[in-house]
Amino acid sequence: MADAVEPLRWKGDRLELLDQRLLPGRTEYVACRSADEVAQAIRDMVVRGAPAIGCAAAFGVVLSKGSPEAFEVLAKSRPTAVNLFWALERMRKAKAAGKDLEAEASAIHAEDLAANRAMGDLGAALIPEGARVMTHCNAGALATAGYGTALGVIRSARDKKISVIANETRPYLQGARLTAYELVREGIPCTLITDSMAGHLMSRGEVDVVVVGADRIAANGDVANKIGTYALAVLAKRHGVPFYVAAPLSTFDPAIPDGAHIPIEERPGAEVTGYRDTRWAPEGVAVRNPAFDVTPAELVTGIICEKGVVMHPTREKIEALLGTAGRPRA
Repeated sequence: MADAVEPLRWKGDRLELLDQRLLPGRTEYVACRSADEVAQAIRDMVVRGAPAIGCAAAFGVVLSKGSPEAFEVLAKSRPTAVNLFWALERMRKAKAAGKDLEAEASAIHAEDLAANRAMGDLGAALIPEGARVMTHCNAGALATAGYGTALGVIRSARDKKISVIANETRPYLQGARLTAYELVREGIPCTLITDSMAGHLMSRGEVDVVVVGADRIAANGDVANKIGTYALAVLAKRHGVPFYVAAPLSTFDPAIPDGAHIPIEERPGAEVTGYRDTRWAPEGVAVRNPAFDVTPAELVTGIICEKGVVMHPTREKIEALLGTAGRPRA
C-alpha cells in the first residue's frame, strides 16, 4: 500500500498544504505563514474538502496568534463548508478560555482523523461483498485530515473485494484528478467515468451503492455537497441503489433548518469555460458555476458519521444524534 497522503503538515512556524491544483501531475506543498495566506489557499483551492478546510483554518488562527482579524479573513474564505465555521468557533472559544491554540488546532486535526477511521469502519459494514461503489468528487484523504469520509468507507471496505466507479466531477475534475489519484496509489480497483454516464451504468445494473461526502448537513437531513450530487441521488432513487453520505459531526449544522437555507458558493466562470491553459467555450458566453447543490433528506438512504449511522434521516433523528454528541456548534 502507498504511503498515506498528507494534505496538511504543521511545522510549528508554518502550515504546509499539499497543492491539490497540481495533482496528479506534481506533488508540491505551499507554505503558509499567516492567516491571510491560509485564507488565500482555501479560496484558491490549494486545500479543499470541508474537514481539511476546517483543519487548515484552525492552524491559520494559530499562525495569527488568535487575532480578531484572522478569524474574520478566514471566515470569508469559502461560504458553504460549515466545518470552516465550526473550527473557527472552537478556536475562538479556546482563545477565550486561555487554552493553548496550537494544541487545540492539533486536537481538531487528530480528532478528524479518528472520526474518519470510525466512520470508515461503520460505513464498511453497509457495503456488500464485491460491491461496485460509485462516488462523486473527492472525499478522501485529500479532503480531510488524512483518511477520508466517503473514501474512508471505501478504504475500510477494501477487503470485501470492492471496486470503485469515480465520477470525474465537472467542472473542477476532483474525481478525475484526486479520487482516481488516491485509489490508484493504493491499488483499489477504480474506473473513471464522466458525470453524465452515471445514469447509464445504473440502468444496466452496474452500480451497487453510492457513497459521497458532504460540506454541510442541515437540521432536517438535507445535504449540501459538490455540484452533481443531487442528480446522482435522483438517479440512485430511480434505480433502487442505496445512497449514503459520509461526514463527521462537524459537518452537521443544526442552525440551518433545511437545505434551502444553505449558502451555495458560486465560483469563477473560467472553471467552466476551460481548464488551466485550455479554453473550449467562446468568448462572451454567459456562465453559471454553482460549486455545490443540495440533496433532500428523502433521497438519502443513510448518513454515516463517527457516532453511528442515521438511516433515512429526519430532523428528529439528527436532533437525537447531536444531542447525544454534546459538541459545540458554530
